[in-house]
Amino acid sequence: MAEYRKLGKKTKLRRALLRNQATQLIYKGRIVTTEARAKEVQRVVEPLIALAAKEKDNFEEVTVQAKTPKKDANGKRVKEVVDGKKKTVYETVEKKITKDSPSRLHARRQMLKVLYPVVEVPAGAKATKKNTKKVDLVAKMFNEYGKKYADRKGGYTRIVKIAQRKGDAALMVVLELV
Repeated sequence: MAEYRKLGKKTKLRRALLRNQATQLIYKGRIVTTEARAKEVQRVVEPLIALAAKEKDNFEEVTVQAKTPKKDANGKRVKEVVDGKKKTVYETVEKKITKDSPSRLHARRQMLKVLYPVVEVPAGAKATKKNTKKVDLVAKMFNEYGKKYADRKGGYTRIVKIAQRKGDAALMVVLELV
């Protein structure tokens, strides 16, 4: 008996497919795929959510002092002349950051091994670098899904059968987070 489904793909392609579908499931909350793929994605995502639920409160807030460049009314950096050279003026600001415990940091890195980076592009705007925004899926896992599934003992996803695909009659399902 095989340990996993090969899905008719070579190893690298299969891993990329599963990582992509796991990323999209966590980002959007539901995906439509074939039954075999859904069962494999379920095997990838469930342990990640369990890890997020376990490590959700395992951090401490720390206040640090950071140097940030001073900006004028237009948003440009303020410069002053020192010894004949223009230098940026910095001001010290106190910021609160979250410092992960070692176990949460390890969990974060385990999630980053599976999840692809997601870049969000606004629907109405042109696709330029200015308009895009990076989405932190690991933070979403800890803050949103970790708290949501904290008291649940597993079974974080659900498979709902919808229909057969026209081309090859493969059973299509909706894989969604409960």
